[in-house]
Amino acid sequence: MHPSSPSAVSPHVADPRVDTALPLPSVTDASDVAVIRATEAATTQIARILDAEELTEQAVRVAIAERSPTGFQYQLEFCDQSERKPTDLVLEQDALVFFIAGDSVDDLRGTTLDYVDTGFSAGFKFDNPNRPKLLEDPIAERVHRVLQDQINPGVASHGGHVQLLDVKEGTVYVRLGGGCQGCGQADSTVKDGIQTAICAAVPEIHTVLDVTDHAAGTNPYFQG
Repeated sequence: MHPSSPSAVSPHVADPRVDTALPLPSVTDASDVAVIRATEAATTQIARILDAEELTEQAVRVAIAERSPTGFQYQLEFCDQSERKPTDLVLEQDALVFFIAGDSVDDLRGTTLDYVDTGFSAGFKFDNPNRPKLLEDPIAERVHRVLQDQINPGVASHGGHVQLLDVKEGTVYVRLGGGCQGCGQADSTVKDGIQTAICAAVPEIHTVLDVTDHAAGTNPYFQG
């Protein structure tokens, strides 16, 4: 999954045979702690899944599974209410119980959980107002925007992607992945494509350095 931008995930259904004898700990109402709010579409879909799977005494576990310099990867899954961890924040909304991972609370605060069905695809979406620290730098934010709007749409056609790692003293550090990792044209892509585009859009930048381990690439688009 991708960067602080909204992300869609599908829940993993826990084994309903787990012992549910333990009582549910005291619950804090979601309106009192603005960590995450689920839309009506999201709660309706969650209830529909629980009903279809005939699951009872379940909670919805929410966490940030992975953090990158420019975004978050989210975890959304069902678990038995007895599986609550001591560090979980427990919220209740529309008769649903949510376990929010303790180490994710700060980065999730203010997030809206939605369910979106476009007719072509459907899934849960996190709209998170929080941003990784790197993107608090306005120059890094502008560089990231160039990568997202100009570079990644192009390399995606080759199965590749470019991730911003850092910006220091006019130098941008990137990592290439997918079809760009190990590609024989990677050096040209960085110097003639990525660096040219970034320097034109962000005059404060003079150099783009590729720190990719290209030897570890397993599916390069072009083998030179």
